Amino acid sequence: MATIEPSLFDWRDVEARSDLDRFFLARDHLPDARLLQYLEVMRGAGRDDYPVAAMWNALIAGVVFQHPSVEALLRELARNPALLQACGFAVLPIQRKPVTRLVGDAATGRLQPVREAPADPRSAVPTSWSFSRFLANVIELEETLGMVTEMIGALREQLMAALPDFGRHLGYGGKAIASHSTGRVSRRTGSTSDPDADWGKHESGGIDARTGKAWNKVKSWFGYGLHLIADTRYEIPVAMHLTPASHAEQPELRAMIKELFAETPALAQRCGDFSADRGLDSAETKALLWDDYAIRPLIDTRELWREEKQHPDYDPSKPITRPLFPERVDTIVHSEKGSVHCICPQTGTQRDLAFQGFEADRNALKYRCPAAAYDLDCQGRDACHRAGGVSPGDYGCQWPPELTHFRPRKLTRPEIRISVSFRFSASVDSFLLRA
Repeated sequence: MATIEPSLFDWRDVEARSDLDRFFLARDHLPDARLLQYLEVMRGAGRDDYPVAAMWNALIAGVVFQHPSVEALLRELARNPALLQACGFAVLPIQRKPVTRLVGDAATGRLQPVREAPADPRSAVPTSWSFSRFLANVIELEETLGMVTEMIGALREQLMAALPDFGRHLGYGGKAIASHSTGRVSRRTGSTSDPDADWGKHESGGIDARTGKAWNKVKSWFGYGLHLIADTRYEIPVAMHLTPASHAEQPELRAMIKELFAETPALAQRCGDFSADRGLDSAETKALLWDDYAIRPLIDTRELWREEKQHPDYDPSKPITRPLFPERVDTIVHSEKGSVHCICPQTGTQRDLAFQGFEADRNALKYRCPAAAYDLDCQGRDACHRAGGVSPGDYGCQWPPELTHFRPRKLTRPEIRISVSFRFSASVDSFLLRA
């Protein structure tokens, strides 16, 4: 009987929903009870013209509907009664009760009740000042107590309880988010109109496969950088950081990994591999994942070897190789990607070493002579054995342990839904980013 793995949901079903349905998904499932309690305390005995829960729901709607500013969100609430009601505001204009005052009679000196004429009905949509003040309270709670960020941890643990394989395959992704600010420094204030943002630069390059010409692309933006760690199967984030655009990704990634696994140790035990693109290739990051958490880093290796490319006989179609242990034997070479090969001392033929599995005790991969493992006809077999100081055994030619172990490197890019399903637009006002 075939076993069908359970699936939490299909992202296509989420994308096919209306904006209002996706708002309901976010509104009804965020663990925001503690945040709302603190917001109620901060309001205290002040006026309750706009309920705290309704204001918070409106903020969620601003993110789901991708409104670039507070004013755009308030205009949407004013013309969309369905959204206004879904957030928790009154749909009809609010009519205040007439106020009765005691006014002294000039002739008799006695106080008489006088009822003032009722004021004009007031719109149920919050004013820009009211919403900005509410948003300032939310930002204060996030900066001091991390109450918005802690919702991610709560949702993460709920998913781990519901899905036994959630978090087994993690990956990192980033996105540049431009600010509405131009980035120009004001002569009067000495700062930009968005002081939390700064300039970022991303440079990429390569070789065109069709023309063979080198290409280079530089992207600059003023704003922020969004850093996400997500489950690469379910495409659901488990951690996020928002930083000014100038922050480097590699140190931020290592800080996120340490913070994530410190908050949720069970996730570190469950995770089997962690993927990222080639730009995140770093010995420090890979050592952190493998040595500290026993997680396989699936990060492609950057090609940084340059010396061989200066040789007159360099062939761009062939990978560059270097002797694994030149002081002992030069018939075994490795590429910058981590593949291991042997070179016949008689004919110069290069062959891939036979992979023999992973040896946990030595924390390394095992390789074997391909001629012995596959019973190949190799003219330089005996000379190769003498050069390496090895002898054939019952299972083929076994090289000394130092020559048969090399760590793997592999590439898997996580498909993180930043723009499509999570609706992060390329340019978002700082009020949504900070909240």
